[in-house]
Amino acid sequence: MRSLTQQEATDRAAAITVESYTIDLDVTTDDHFRSTTTVRFRATEPGSSTFAEVKPVRLHAATLNGATLDPATLDGNRLALADLRADNVLTVEADMAYSNSSEGLHRFVDPADGGVYLHATSFLDEAQRIFACFDQTDLKAPVNMRVTAPTGWTVAANAAVASSTPKGATTTWEFATSEPLATYFVTVIAGPYHVVRSAHDGIPLALYCKASSAEHLDKDAEEIFEITRQCLDKFHELFGYRYPFGKYEQAFVPEFNAGAMENPGLVVIRDEYVFRSAVTDSERELRAITIAHEMAHMWFGDLVTMRWWDDLWLNESFAEYMGIRVTAEATRFRTAWTSFGMRRKAWGYETDQRPSTHPVAPTSVPNSADALVNFDGISYAKGASALRQLVAWVGDEAFLAGIRAHFQTHAFGNATLADLLAALTSASGRDLSAWAAVWLREAGVNTLRVSAPAGGGVAVLQSGDVLRPHRVAFGLYDRGEGGAATLRRRVEVDVAGPRTEVPELRDEPAADLLLLNDGDLTFAKVRLDETSAAAVPAVLPGLRDPLSRAVVWTSMIDAVRDAERPVTDLVDLLVAALPAESEVIVVQDALLQGRALINRYLPPAERVAAMARVASVCEELVAAPDADASRRLAAMRSLVDSSVDEMRLLGWLDGAGVPDAIEVDRELRWRIVLRLAVLGAIDVDRIAAELDADRSATGAEWAARARAARPDPAAKAVAWHAVINDDQLSNRLLEANGRGLFQPEQVELTAPYVERYFLEMPGAAMRRTPYAAERLSDLTFPRYAVEARTRELAAKMLTRDDLPPALRRIVIDNDDDLRLALAARAR
Repeated sequence: MRSLTQQEATDRAAAITVESYTIDLDVTTDDHFRSTTTVRFRATEPGSSTFAEVKPVRLHAATLNGATLDPATLDGNRLALADLRADNVLTVEADMAYSNSSEGLHRFVDPADGGVYLHATSFLDEAQRIFACFDQTDLKAPVNMRVTAPTGWTVAANAAVASSTPKGATTTWEFATSEPLATYFVTVIAGPYHVVRSAHDGIPLALYCKASSAEHLDKDAEEIFEITRQCLDKFHELFGYRYPFGKYEQAFVPEFNAGAMENPGLVVIRDEYVFRSAVTDSERELRAITIAHEMAHMWFGDLVTMRWWDDLWLNESFAEYMGIRVTAEATRFRTAWTSFGMRRKAWGYETDQRPSTHPVAPTSVPNSADALVNFDGISYAKGASALRQLVAWVGDEAFLAGIRAHFQTHAFGNATLADLLAALTSASGRDLSAWAAVWLREAGVNTLRVSAPAGGGVAVLQSGDVLRPHRVAFGLYDRGEGGAATLRRRVEVDVAGPRTEVPELRDEPAADLLLLNDGDLTFAKVRLDETSAAAVPAVLPGLRDPLSRAVVWTSMIDAVRDAERPVTDLVDLLVAALPAESEVIVVQDALLQGRALINRYLPPAERVAAMARVASVCEELVAAPDADASRRLAAMRSLVDSSVDEMRLLGWLDGAGVPDAIEVDRELRWRIVLRLAVLGAIDVDRIAAELDADRSATGAEWAARARAARPDPAAKAVAWHAVINDDQLSNRLLEANGRGLFQPEQVELTAPYVERYFLEMPGAAMRRTPYAAERLSDLTFPRYAVEARTRELAAKMLTRDDLPPALRRIVIDNDDDLRLALAARAR
């Protein structure tokens, strides 16, 4: 299937204007669904030609202005349209395939009760898997949706239900005409969904989930509605433009690929956010941030849509920034910026220093296939950080005035970077061209190092391919009695060029910790001066501000990742500082990133010893009498993941020796089963017994992962065959097999699959849909084969000119991680 190019999109947008879509879907059969679409559009030049996109199993009929089009003229996914009139009507009737990859109309059968659930994902250019269309971002049009489904099902779409008419075993649902929509966020859900309804400020609200999750959604519905109401109120206050799409519904759907999708009127969210077991407060916070992020898209993306994918940042960077900001300002999760600094910015730093990095706002994206790889830590975390810098520079009042004007000017239309900068320039009175040139148009991350020689004086040394202006703060912390670290002084500095002196600190007595980027205002890798770095293990536990602690942790983890400091320094810091850490996101991510670096950066013998020290920290956290439930649960999970005590793990499954205040619920139980599978201490019969006790989709995924993780050649062969060849498994079960395949404890066992990855993954990626190919190629990359030979195989594979863009990006990035791992081991 051909991918639409930017030039083709530009030409087609100049040639036609789409006036409306009428989409009629019949989902009453199991093996396919019937799609009938009528598109009304105008042509700029009568007599000209264009094309529409559709990906059918079988094209039954197509007519243009009443004239029959030969189905044989369908070229891949393109239907040629010739001799256009000023006003045109295209009708296409086709059988379409259900998806098992959450791209197009995904069909899921719930193993818990046999219920069939559908959800439609039109992102990025998958609308053509559902209905015939002009599948690009800047040909927006109102949508009239009609769905015929089995009687007893619930059906929802972007617009409100206009009518539902039963006729025996089937019911036809008709929906009101939507506001103008880009094709990539047209959606529908259908099935025996459980629904909870509410309303706020005249806006109908609803939550959907599969019936087997109803009790869990009911338990959390008020919390989700409360966050939804708080975010709606805050966005109305900030944007001065009411939510424009009528109802606001959120559907928690099974086997969804991403975290969520911002479909106007019907946001689709992965159903793991309907918690069935105990979770930490940081996981509840992440759900709140996701809700706020998708709601921000109702303005940034849905009301005003990027013209093409080179302006993806207009969607994702703004939604990321506003999602975190509104969560922190409007909900109970006041420390959301700490989570952003600890988790999201770390993702951004990693992405921006890899060979595959790109600008926040690239000057072009050649085609829609290339657009997919830009949904990364740059478009999200770096872009949001750049916006935070911009707000600090122009002021919040001017920033909000600019985006309000932007919404008013481009409502229900499309816009570009230049359009937004013009609005912000007008509101702030500042020329933003120079700022945009270095922050948005240039790739790469800066490193800011503190120079604080013993003789006095402080300077910031900036390095990187492009030097940027940074507004940063210095925090001067002194360690007092009882270990508390007191903030003596905070100084904000404008950093520019390779060296910036800080005269305000010239005569200031030395602090125990001189923390650069205190408050996490900019996007830059931070390196402390030698004295401060040496004091971190003693001072870090006493820092009161969780965001300051996150800056220190991120700096240390990043220095280890860059092979500037040994992994043992990070292990020492985990032992020294983590027991005093009260912020659960810091506990979770410090342990998660620490284990990941230990697994790749240390040879096997040293890895075992380091992991034992990590386990001891987890033991201390779990047993701490003052630990809250979230911190204790985060530590317990990490303890399971790092444990090698098979008898103890087996005892926990049987309820023996479980630490106080810990419940071995379904999710924790599966985590223990997985760890026992990795250690070879559990067989397939025991895994099957666990699955019999949890006949859910989540249970099936855990079981598949555990089977693949067993140190058994036959288990690895089965998992590899599934990843490479099985077209029947759903996206989630394929991912489960991929996750279980390679384990740091099984490097010798999985050695034969290292070369096979580079030989066989290209063919598998070409067969699979783009998102599935990206996920599987990343999950199954042999990252624990830290050898020069692995890099040689990667280099050879990258000489091919037929690799899908997503696979090429995955291999380039993971190869760079291997480079750093080899450098770390060389220490």
